[in-house]
Amino acid sequence: MIGKLGGQDPQVVVWDEFVGLWLALFLAPPGWAWMLGGFAAFRLFDIWKPWPVRWADRAVHGGFGTMLDDLLAGAYAWLALHLAEAVISRL
Repeated sequence: MIGKLGGQDPQVVVWDEFVGLWLALFLAPPGWAWMLGGFAAFRLFDIWKPWPVRWADRAVHGGFGTMLDDLLAGAYAWLALHLAEAVISRL
């Protein structure tokens, strides 16, 4: 969003962060530890930006690009959370 807020990804608008986190926690195992783990995983992938999160952050412009990189980070976090649950449930 360019204009009144003055940037491509204005930091005062955080809907993209909420949507990415909601995706990361979608059907998360019950319990606060899982919620905290999902949040931490989402923040990790959102900051680290592995491929294709980094690609979306740099190559896709506008509101769609702003949302896409957080959706991809949320998908990575969702996968990590569910893989961790699968491993822990087998112990």
